[in-house]
Amino acid sequence: MATTTTQHMNQIFLVLLLISLAISPTISTVPKECETDPTDSCIDKTRALPLKIIAIVAILVTSMIGVTAPLFSRYVTFLHPGGKIFMIIKCFASGIILGTGFMHVLPDSFEMLSSPCLEDNPWHKFPFTGFVAMLSGLVTLAIDYIATSLYTKKAVADDSEERTTPMIIQIDHLPLATKETSSTCSKQLLRYRVIAMVLELGIIVHSVVIGLSLGATNDTCTIKGLIAALCFHQMFEGMGLGGCILQAEYTNVKKFVMAFFFAVTTPFGIALGIALSSVYKDNSPTALITVGLLNACSAGLLIYMALVDLLAAEFMGSMLQGSVKLQLNCFGAALLGCGGMSVLAKWA
Repeated sequence: MATTTTQHMNQIFLVLLLISLAISPTISTVPKECETDPTDSCIDKTRALPLKIIAIVAILVTSMIGVTAPLFSRYVTFLHPGGKIFMIIKCFASGIILGTGFMHVLPDSFEMLSSPCLEDNPWHKFPFTGFVAMLSGLVTLAIDYIATSLYTKKAVADDSEERTTPMIIQIDHLPLATKETSSTCSKQLLRYRVIAMVLELGIIVHSVVIGLSLGATNDTCTIKGLIAALCFHQMFEGMGLGGCILQAEYTNVKKFVMAFFFAVTTPFGIALGIALSSVYKDNSPTALITVGLLNACSAGLLIYMALVDLLAAEFMGSMLQGSVKLQLNCFGAALLGCGGMSVLAKWA
């Protein structure tokens, strides 16, 4: 258990390190036509720093609330995993993740990679955002499939070893239907674990990028609007991830690790932006290309996960297929989640 948790922590640290290294070279000159107007009254580095520190604390707290709330739902009877209320809430959270991909991350990438600050050739002659998002979706499919295969093989190997003990030999004499049910539950649990890990990967990339943008800007007017919007954004996105972590049935330590890293990634991005604010220019060509491509990758991953592994998996499952009323409730919840993130897109 400790080894698995350590490996997961190392993977997340590696992702954060790679993002930081990818962003570091974005310190470059800005074309004159793209420079910030020095007479803008909203640009004030001295006033911006306290606002950024407030943002770090506020986003950290709301992110932690959002991602941990589902983890305690199993102690509330009507919110117990597998129940109808939990299913509706999960579809709402999945809608939030889908809305994040379509209404926040993808448009940001389109805006950056079509910026007039970039050279006409090749950035204005090819839809790089759509292309990279499409490839990201396909790569996510491959990772999803490979990870599931590896986990399944490992589970089969572990099961074969356990069958050598006397206790498991007795279990082998259970009726065939019981063993088949156990096998099905085991495979479903593996799917939940793969979904939770891949989803967190996509959210971490997105969270660091939006944190960096906030940390690097000295526009106090922009920061004030972003703080409230990002608090809501991270809290609801955390609910979606928290639901997936809950269904994965990890140990309490691993649940905490995954929740912790989700909660700290946006504050980490803000801190990184503050550290680089004197040299990092978010409208420099290198910054626009690097962050734009990262956003496109994140968008493809989030859209795939929301549609295929979350919403489609639930709507094709036995619980929803057996109740038209529950289908309508879940569809309405997903639509509400998408709508909420669409409204937030006006500010963040």
